[in-house]
Amino acid sequence: MKRGSTLFLKIAVFLIGTPVLALGIFGLTLLLRNPANPDYDQILYPIVIGMYVSVIPFFTALYQAFKLLSYIDSNEAFSERSVRSLKVIKLCAITISGVYVVIIPFVFLVAELDDAPGLVLVGGIPIFGSLVIAVFAAVLQKLLQDAINIKSENDLTV
Repeated sequence: MKRGSTLFLKIAVFLIGTPVLALGIFGLTLLLRNPANPDYDQILYPIVIGMYVSVIPFFTALYQAFKLLSYIDSNEAFSERSVRSLKVIKLCAITISGVYVVIIPFVFLVAELDDAPGLVLVGGIPIFGSLVIAVFAAVLQKLLQDAINIKSENDLTV
């Protein structure tokens, strides 16, 4: 396979990670320094801590996606390393979803203080999105494992 065939996807992985890194460095600390309403301070700390914790599995999954694209470039797409990368991506997505499930009660408290019920729905988007990614990675992992098993059976019969 040509080396540049996955270049677009590698660039997309990099571009997905860049704003999250910038937000993690600058944006969340500015959220905590907001002097507009001091009532939010105690409630926002668990939310911001959860967001910072979720960055770790997020970048782990992005790194694994980058490795998976490298495996595809080097014609090793149907290997156990690819299956392991998909498994790590699945576990990272489940971890992110779990972190945001823990954060949701605090988001609910902020929504009660601010009288913004839609905030809880917006807080559910990362949960739903990461669960979709986890299910998709699990399906791909199963399909890839089946393809590897079929390939190894065909190699033995010839």
